[in-house]
Amino acid sequence: MLDLPRLFEEPRLKSALVSKGLIRENELESILLNQQDQPSGDVLTSLVRMGELSEQEGLGVLSDLSGLKVIEVEDLEIPSEARQSLPVEMVQNQQVLPLKITSGILLVAIGAPITAELIEDIRLISGLEVQFVLAAPSEILKKIAETYQVTVEQMVENLHSGSDGAGENRNLHDIEVMANEPTVINLVNVILSTAMKERVSDIHITPFEERLEVRYRIDGILAEQPPPPKRLHAAIVSRIKIMADMDIAERYLPQDGHIQIHHRGKRVDIRVGSMPTVYGESVVMRLLEKSSRVPTIEELGMDPKRARQLERISSKTHGIFLATGPTGSGKTTTLYSVLSKIFTVEKKIITIEDPVEYELPGVAQIPVRPSRDFTFAKGLRAILRQDPDIVMVGEIRDSETADIAIRAALTGHFVFSTLHTNDSAGAVTRLIDMGVEPFLIASSLEGALAQRLVRRVCPACKTEVDPDPILVERMQGFSVDVQNQKFFMGAGCEECRQIGYRGRVGLYELLEISDPVRELILQRRSSAEIKAQAASQMITIQQDAMEKARTGETSLQEVLRVAFGDAS
Repeated sequence: MLDLPRLFEEPRLKSALVSKGLIRENELESILLNQQDQPSGDVLTSLVRMGELSEQEGLGVLSDLSGLKVIEVEDLEIPSEARQSLPVEMVQNQQVLPLKITSGILLVAIGAPITAELIEDIRLISGLEVQFVLAAPSEILKKIAETYQVTVEQMVENLHSGSDGAGENRNLHDIEVMANEPTVINLVNVILSTAMKERVSDIHITPFEERLEVRYRIDGILAEQPPPPKRLHAAIVSRIKIMADMDIAERYLPQDGHIQIHHRGKRVDIRVGSMPTVYGESVVMRLLEKSSRVPTIEELGMDPKRARQLERISSKTHGIFLATGPTGSGKTTTLYSVLSKIFTVEKKIITIEDPVEYELPGVAQIPVRPSRDFTFAKGLRAILRQDPDIVMVGEIRDSETADIAIRAALTGHFVFSTLHTNDSAGAVTRLIDMGVEPFLIASSLEGALAQRLVRRVCPACKTEVDPDPILVERMQGFSVDVQNQKFFMGAGCEECRQIGYRGRVGLYELLEISDPVRELILQRRSSAEIKAQAASQMITIQQDAMEKARTGETSLQEVLRVAFGDAS
């Protein structure tokens, strides 16, 4: 077998780096000299950690020196006999990944130079001859977490047991060093990989006086996770900031950042926001999986009749259509679904978004850049000079954007956008509050769609039940009679992690702007009056929710919580 430790000696590594033109010799020595107080590791690992070298460049150097093959481990299935060949503690601590056993030979993936002692330990413990291949260290870490079911709970337990009692009184350099330690890197990687596996939409990391809280938002509900040691708070936040290309030295002002990773063959974009609190920085990460296919409006939960009505409104040559609802209610996904339905090669569609959540074939998509003063308003002005037929503005946040969008709708463009309002009629009053003249709204607005998301009853454990008397009483308070009716609940199973719900479905209220409604807009009438005028031709969110509860898509408890705002 190759003498890997000799091939990977530091002089050889340095010579290979210089000969491949990856770094100059004088620069290399200067960098390493200035980083002597960083966490220990070989020269390649140090350079990758400092951002002077990419993982792939480091693997190329190791492959050239040793002749070992470079492979991708992310999608490999690892047989049980390979998993059991080495103890999980060795695999985790040494970051070596056994892949398979063939004819008495154990194939192991490594991402960094390996010592003779570790090679001998692997041989003795496994009782097998060993061959090595190379793989990206980040992929190895993720695959170890997935294969050995390394959970946040396990890592947190180990970290607590190893607590050194150190407090938060560290300077910036100490925190940066900790943020690059394998323990912290592994913990953040496991938090992220677990979140992606559990279909988490947001990760909340919040410091308090004596504890650090980690919560996952799953199907709209926050669920607490095992808390890491408070002593690691600054290091965890700094690690996330490094990944998101944020300023780790700035701890007293809010910041935004972006991380892009791959998980099981799919690209995941993570929006990161930090916020200073009394006990340190709080971080929220929103996970956006770049799905290969935009769901149809029917798959999102809209009935066929209203789906056809929505398509008819959206097929007009000019005007504006607004999706409304609170943050996280699925407004942008609905607009993507509509755009993908009406797209043809004869139409030029341009979107401006923050961020781009789906990638639509044939559609020009532009992300806003607030840090460079490229806002929705400025982007929209530029877009209108690109001769579009259809424009989607991610969100109307201010009067300037509202005015430009309305005027674009009056000059031969169809505009889609979103607003934060409680119901569909509220879109009218919200635009008036922003300073848009009623006659402009009446002339341009073609429709408004209000929506919410409720949790779906788990189909694997769905059970028909009589409504709880307390629920009956609460519904009667909203003038809704549910006595002598059957509804559905999830009993709890492995599919839904014993919660009884899996996934979410939309509730919709579609307001089409008719001539009588336009008259009310011109008269500056209230949203309640507008809604009353359209009532005979519109299904409200509450009505849609009750229908979905009766058919078993959701539960009566969810209807109360989301559609009627009863959180008790």
